Amino acid sequence: MEVRKAVLPVAGWGTRFLPATKAMPKEMFPIIDKPVIQFIVEECLDAGIDNIIFVTGRHKRPIEHHFDINTDLEKHLENCGKTQLLKNIMEISRLVNPIYIRQKEQLGLGHAVLVSEPTVGYEPFIVCLGDVILKDEESVLTKMMEVYRRFGKSVIAVFEVEEREVSKYGIIDGRHIERDIHIIDDLIEKPKIEEAPSRLAIVGRYLFTPKIFEKLKVTPPGRGGEIQLTDAIKLLLEEEAVYAIKINSKVYDTGTPMGYLQTMIEFALQREDLRDDLTKYLRGLLIQPTEV
Repeated sequence: MEVRKAVLPVAGWGTRFLPATKAMPKEMFPIIDKPVIQFIVEECLDAGIDNIIFVTGRHKRPIEHHFDINTDLEKHLENCGKTQLLKNIMEISRLVNPIYIRQKEQLGLGHAVLVSEPTVGYEPFIVCLGDVILKDEESVLTKMMEVYRRFGKSVIAVFEVEEREVSKYGIIDGRHIERDIHIIDDLIEKPKIEEAPSRLAIVGRYLFTPKIFEKLKVTPPGRGGEIQLTDAIKLLLEEEAVYAIKINSKVYDTGTPMGYLQTMIEFALQREDLRDDLTKYLRGLLIQPTEV
């Protein structure tokens, strides 16, 4: 069965960015002139997936507005002759088929995925976290779908991190079977350096068989009363194989203030219209006159 749908859990509070996220979802924070969530949606579209299921909360309406058609704005841009801007906003609102589901309680990532079950149905689907941007010449989601077609089982994208960073991520314990493909034996959430079985960290891209829903329904709540997706994957491992594909993408984590700032700076330095002026400005900040 082909993968046709992607679930984007975007209902979190974004507490690291309060008070900004009191009114504005962190997924709508701009990377210069494009919100983070649009990068994720475009990644899905590039992989041929246009059925995007947003798992939202009552404070996430700006996401819905962003992917809706705004005829007044389009008419204004057309009258002003701003054809490229008009083209940009028309493409994203017309290419994606958005479906919105409300997560009524903040009960964790696993719960957010579970509430999408009635819309996903009994078919494989992708989960993309809404604060991780991947930059690669090849589509990570396409690679994951190729692995799924071969083995017919769930696939998790991983990337190699420095040893000192393993405690920030979910780390897999697995066996290398070919090229960049591993079969997973276990998952450890944010292990200490000495307890980490590898340096392969989960990157926020998953492809699940529908059996994950069965496991989420019986996953007991963990810390804070939340249903953890990692715990459900562990239960899935007891019944069927789960594969990991190691990616070489540049990973931008916009979910923390420092990660967001780093992403903003790197993307700006990659743009011809901003690179020179920004470089000059940053050098001016770093090279200060010596105080007497």
